[in-house]
Amino acid sequence: MKNPLAKIPTFGQSIWLDYIRRKFIASGELKKLIDEDELRGLTSNPAIFEEAISKSDDYADTIKKLAKAGHSAEEIFLNLAIEDVQSAADLFSGVYEKTDALDGYVSLEVSPGLALVTEGTITEARSSWKTLDRKNVMIKVPGTNEGLPAIEQLISDGININVTLLFGLDRYSKVAEAYIKGLEKRVEKGEPIAHIASVASFFLSRIDTMVDPMLQEIVDKKNDKSTLAKALLGKTAIASARMAYHIFKEKFSSDRFKALEEKGAKPQRLLWASTSTKNPLYNELMYIEALIGPETVNTVPKETLNSYRKHGNPANRLESGMEEAEEALQQLEEVGIDLAAVTKKLEEEGIQKFIKPFDSLMSALNEKREEKLESK
Repeated sequence: MKNPLAKIPTFGQSIWLDYIRRKFIASGELKKLIDEDELRGLTSNPAIFEEAISKSDDYADTIKKLAKAGHSAEEIFLNLAIEDVQSAADLFSGVYEKTDALDGYVSLEVSPGLALVTEGTITEARSSWKTLDRKNVMIKVPGTNEGLPAIEQLISDGININVTLLFGLDRYSKVAEAYIKGLEKRVEKGEPIAHIASVASFFLSRIDTMVDPMLQEIVDKKNDKSTLAKALLGKTAIASARMAYHIFKEKFSSDRFKALEEKGAKPQRLLWASTSTKNPLYNELMYIEALIGPETVNTVPKETLNSYRKHGNPANRLESGMEEAEEALQQLEEVGIDLAAVTKKLEEEGIQKFIKPFDSLMSALNEKREEKLESK
C-alpha cells in the first residue's frame, strides 16, 4: 500500500523537497526518498546552503582545497553549491526521463544581492546554467519587478527558471506573462521550446504570518468588523493560492498559449513554497492538504515531508473553495487590510531573508578560508 506522499502524484501534483546537503545526497537518503516517496524534485536557497555549509563538516576538505587554490569566498560557495546541485540532479535524472521532462529538477538560486538587478541576474543565471551543464536543473530568479525582464530573457535563451519569492496575484500574473513572452521570442528566433520548464513559486505561510496579527488587532478592538476579521484568521494564504491557480488556468488555457503548446511548450506550473506552518495553532499540514491539485508542485521542508508520510490524507482539494477564496480576499478589504501593501512588504522582507544568511555564509567561508590559508 502506497504511503500518503507517494499517492500525491495521482492527483496531478508533484512533491519536491526544500533541502540540500552533501551528506544527505552521498548517504543514499535522497535516493531512498525518490524511490519510496515518489519525490520528484529538489529546491535550494541561500538559507539552506548557509545551514548546510556553516553547520556541518561535510565541506571541510573541499573548502581547504579551494582556499589553497586562491578562490574567494563567493567562488568557494558557488563551487560547493554547483557540485551539490549536479549530484542531486544526477540522482533525479531517472525521474526527469520517466516524467518526460515534467519533473526531476533541482534548483539553484542566483545571488540574493541581485534580486533588484536585471542584467546581473541574467549574467549570473547564464553562467550557472552553463557550469551546471544538466538539462534537469532550474535557476531560481526572484519575481521582482527587476526580475521580470530577466525571466523573459532567460526563458528565450532556453534556460529552465524557477521564479521565486512570489506573494501577490498581480505579480504572479506578470510572471506568467514573462514566461509566455520568453517562449514567443524563442519561437520567433526559430528555436525549439519543448525542452523548457519553469515553475512560479508562490510563498504561503509568510502571508498568514503577516496578515493574522493585523486581523487579530481588529478582533481585539471588538467593533463591527471584529467578527468578520476573526473568521478570516489563517485563510489569506490559501485563498491567495487558489486565486493564483485560477489565473494559471486562464493564462495557460488561452489560445495564445495553445499556439505555443502545439510547438511543445509546457505550462509554467505553480509551485507552493513556504508550506510549513509558522503558527503552532494551525495543523502543520494545512498548506499541503488544501492545495493538492493538477499541474502543481509543492516544495516541502524535510520535517513536513516526514510528517505528511505519517499523517497525510491526500485528495484533490485545490479548486474546492474557489468562491470562498475570492470572497475571503474581498472581505480582507472590507476589514481594512490592503493585501497589495502586505505582499510588497513581504517581497522586500523576503529578499532580506536570503541576503542575511548569504552574507553570514560569506563571512563564515572567509573565516574558514583564512584558517586554511594560515595552515598551509
